[in-house]
Amino acid sequence: MGRAIHPGAWWLWSLSLGTAATRTTNPLLLALLITVSAYVVATRRPETPWSRSYGAFVKLALAVLLIRLVFAIVLGSPIPGTHTLFTLPEAGLPAWAQGIRLGGEVTAEALAFALYDGLKLATLLICVGAANALANPSRLLKSLPGALYEMGVAVVVALTFAPNLIADVQRLRAARRLRGRPDKGLRGLLQVGLPVLEGALERSVALAAAMDARGYGRTAQVPAAVRRTTAALTLGGLLGVCAGTYGLLTAEGGTYGVPVLLVGIVAALAGLKLGGRRSLRTRYRPDRWDVRAWLVVASGVAVAALLTLASVRDPAALHPGVVPLVAPTLPLWPAAAVLLGLLPAFVAPDPKEPS
Repeated sequence: MGRAIHPGAWWLWSLSLGTAATRTTNPLLLALLITVSAYVVATRRPETPWSRSYGAFVKLALAVLLIRLVFAIVLGSPIPGTHTLFTLPEAGLPAWAQGIRLGGEVTAEALAFALYDGLKLATLLICVGAANALANPSRLLKSLPGALYEMGVAVVVALTFAPNLIADVQRLRAARRLRGRPDKGLRGLLQVGLPVLEGALERSVALAAAMDARGYGRTAQVPAAVRRTTAALTLGGLLGVCAGTYGLLTAEGGTYGVPVLLVGIVAALAGLKLGGRRSLRTRYRPDRWDVRAWLVVASGVAVAALLTLASVRDPAALHPGVVPLVAPTLPLWPAAAVLLGLLPAFVAPDPKEPS
């Protein structure tokens, strides 16, 4: 097995697919994005505790989709419709609750709109789950700039909490099944919950001890001028990024948006570079961005860029109408663009092959 792909490349690939999902409400394209991410995860995820979290993200996405449909049925939808599917008993509400209804007619147009909207959010969650399943969180932490190390530790601990919790639940349920004890229902949940909480507490104590033993939080002495320059560059860069992004999103800021955004990014990166001087840590065998990592990132960015372009040139294909209700069709060249996201399945090393 070759050297593993840089974890940052997996995150950029997954976030790019998520960005592409936000550019369309076509359920066929969204289903294709889910299929692409699922295939890459199935073929390239390692046998590790965090890689098992993908199923949990899929279940969460299904729950979000179901909740969105239930809300559309119970609370109604602002989308007008003529194809009534069924009618629920409608509850009368006071005058101050105008615009809200409980029950009433449920139309096909309202359900279609809720389905498209919920599926977009579900696809975004599944793409984030793909990043959690493919990227090694400890290796990702090693790759962060020194100025972001402490914040990165907090983020990595938060991201690994859910996968470790899921692994503990699966392990304890399997142990109870082997002993012939119930592992489902309220009784099984109560008897599994306490050992899971105990395991989480033990991991927290062990993590705190390990961080203290490794000198977590130590900082080097730097001149006051460097500290002030770092703060000015970082704050100015972040303000520039915000102003440039706002300019790109408004019609009036089209001329200054890109230059201000680029200047802000450069200033923020310079501030992070100077801020890294306070970190005393070293890296053992740092991960390198090789050609395969760049190909993984390029495939995701290409999917996001091409779907963004398609949403501008052919918005009707990427946003099928619900009033009047029409059947969605699969546009050919946006679908071909989505298939570019399969490239990591062919360039990344197979984690199941022996070294």
